[in-house]
Amino acid sequence: MITSPPDVFVVIPAYNESKSLAAVAAPVAAAGYAVVVVDDGSQDDTWNVLETLPVRRLRHPINLGQGAALKTGMVYALRHDAKIVIHFDADGQHDYRQIPELIEPIEKGEADIVLGSRFLRAHDRNMVPSVKRAILRIGVLASWMASGMWLSDTHNGFRALSRRALETIRLHENGFAHATEILSEIRRNNLRCVERPVTISYSQYSMAKGQSTLNSLNIVIDLAMRRLFR
Repeated sequence: MITSPPDVFVVIPAYNESKSLAAVAAPVAAAGYAVVVVDDGSQDDTWNVLETLPVRRLRHPINLGQGAALKTGMVYALRHDAKIVIHFDADGQHDYRQIPELIEPIEKGEADIVLGSRFLRAHDRNMVPSVKRAILRIGVLASWMASGMWLSDTHNGFRALSRRALETIRLHENGFAHATEILSEIRRNNLRCVERPVTISYSQYSMAKGQSTLNSLNIVIDLAMRRLFR
């Protein structure tokens, strides 16, 4: 299966991303992909910026969380006959030029979902700040405890889902913990999953916008406690 760019929907959750959104979304749309931006109750000028871009706009009246925004985008993509959906951050960390490599296993019929990883190549791994790298390693263990899946990078927001995955995965976590919930859904539905290397670009802006180290620790603790007491 060779998927044309218009059949690939790139879902971008956005919360107060007016400063970065045009630079992130416009090149993806120019490459021919169907871009769906979900404004998750932004309080800044995000919605007005979206009016100037060649993208499909969806809006939550209040801020629900990244997981909820992704769910809204995936439901929309399914209803509009998407063959593949890409999860893509709005803060400039992801490189749309890596999308063809990310979706290749799906196109070849080798996987239902492809997870981007910062830890499969040395130069990608070295770009991750040391403190964040340590937290992500702990997250790998916590996600394994919660989902039963052992991966090199379990909280990377750059991922590709086939239509089969879209039709079977059910997200209930509205916040950042949706990343581990996706792993549980992969296992529950016997979906074929592979990892592929991706490069994450960290800037002062993206580090400020991303989840804090303290919040990452809270997610790890929460997942571990659920595993122990469920």
